[in-house]
Amino acid sequence: MKVVILCGGLGTRLREETEFKPKPMVEIGGYPILWHIMKGYASCGYHDFVLTLGYKGDAIRDYFLHYEIRNRDFSLTLGNRNVDVHGGHSEDGWRVTLAETGVGTLTGGRLRRIAPYLTDGPFMVTYGDGVADIDLRMVLAYHRAKGKLGTVTAVRPASRFGELIMENGLASAFREKPQVNEGWINGGFFVFEREVLDLITGDDQSLEQGLIGLLSSRSELAVYQHNGFWQCMDTYREMELLNEMWRTGQAPWKIWK
Repeated sequence: MKVVILCGGLGTRLREETEFKPKPMVEIGGYPILWHIMKGYASCGYHDFVLTLGYKGDAIRDYFLHYEIRNRDFSLTLGNRNVDVHGGHSEDGWRVTLAETGVGTLTGGRLRRIAPYLTDGPFMVTYGDGVADIDLRMVLAYHRAKGKLGTVTAVRPASRFGELIMENGLASAFREKPQVNEGWINGGFFVFEREVLDLITGDDQSLEQGLIGLLSSRSELAVYQHNGFWQCMDTYREMELLNEMWRTGQAPWKIWK
């Protein structure tokens, strides 16, 4: 099962970090958020990744090219190119394809460009800036049961503001950023059949306004409702929130051992 992670956007709302690196490389607890996303998929048994590169893609290339020596002990002999790598790490067996898809290409166009790396049958897609405690095996099973060309995961985000509970003009309770009870949004975890690639005609098509809208209009988009944890990292404040959750051991998206 191929897992496509969209890694090419500019990340303009997180300019404090993305001026120097692509958003998927912004760290949570010392690891890029991209690593956290991949760990979530791998914990469900999916570890064949295709990363669509664009803005500052070399940072992602360098990260994986040097992954072994960054995460293992190694010995080297100065004066030659021999490096002996010792031990292992929990990411053994991951296959990572890094595909250049252009800086200006929109999300739908990025999928179109990596078609040669996709096999027949369904494939998974997500963005490089959101984490969740979602069981991706359930999403795939739901997709297969519905028999549609695509499945999107719907989530209820946390409110941006605290909620006041009032009685007779007085505050009786206050809840900090409760989960929104009404309305669902695109949570960014997709499953698609390979046929959808034929519906994307150019680099200027987005996944959201293009493919998703088209599938919806044809009644070919199933919706998997996820009631658990979900959080994107669009802003510096959200980056700080995720780092604090990781630091305090309260990171619900850490579904791996």
